[in-house]
Amino acid sequence: MLNVTMLGTGGMMPLRDRWLTSCIINSEGRSILVDCGEGTQIALKNTACKFKPIDIICITHFHADHISGLPGFLLSMGNEGREEPVTIVGPKGIEQVVRSICIIAQNLPFEIHFEEAADGKNDLKCGDIEIIPFEVKHSTECLGYSFILPRKGKFNTEKARINDVPMKIWSKLQKLGKLEYEGRVYTYDMVSEGERQGIKVTYCTDTRPVPNIVKYAENSDLFICEGLYYEPEKIERARKTGHMIYSEAANLALEAGVKEMWLTHYSPAVIKPEEGISQATNIFPYTKCGYDGKTVTIPFSD
Repeated sequence: MLNVTMLGTGGMMPLRDRWLTSCIINSEGRSILVDCGEGTQIALKNTACKFKPIDIICITHFHADHISGLPGFLLSMGNEGREEPVTIVGPKGIEQVVRSICIIAQNLPFEIHFEEAADGKNDLKCGDIEIIPFEVKHSTECLGYSFILPRKGKFNTEKARINDVPMKIWSKLQKLGKLEYEGRVYTYDMVSEGERQGIKVTYCTDTRPVPNIVKYAENSDLFICEGLYYEPEKIERARKTGHMIYSEAANLALEAGVKEMWLTHYSPAVIKPEEGISQATNIFPYTKCGYDGKTVTIPFSD
């Protein structure tokens, strides 16, 4: 299963009851933070999530409302006892930007590794969670991310016997996927029926609607997408600043065939996001307004 928690759902500047856009995704004790605007560490403390298990931080772009909370957040991770390295993923130049703003967060008890993301790069992982970045269209270089938790195929005892896999290693092979026993290497495909459908979550904010979003969001169980405004008359303002309105996000969700969409990154002028929800649900009925602390556990499909 995959757990998703919205820490903040605001854009540009925080409000009294809405922190800046950020999200936690975790599975089996391994966590990923997506974006880290000012106040993210406070937003996390208002949830059941913890600092210490966060192994990877994915940054969409270098605007302050998505990255300026990093110094305090990293210090809080250290204060909670984090000693293992943390990887920060982001657009080109991520190391220079982070080191510049984190000059006030010295002597951290863990190393920071940096990974420049590229469109479609598929070798990023957090535990079993695959992280796939993709390019979107904003006023600066910006990324969306898909998070995929694959699922192993069902164990097939008949196939295990045909392939002469000793019964005493069946359980360990299921857990490890590959092991050596008495001089022979055994792999999980020798005892399984093939992979089953996994879980997919796609996160996308600060962008105009572009085909690349549909490509990478396709068939997501959950699509988290920005909706800066809901009023149709504000579409020109959204275009000029590289953002989207509710109806544009809904059209992406519909085209990508996702199961559910959560809206996020609301303008400070949008005090009650749910008032405009019909602008999205008229196009994609499975739209919900995201809010700070909103959480879901997505199980594997039967």
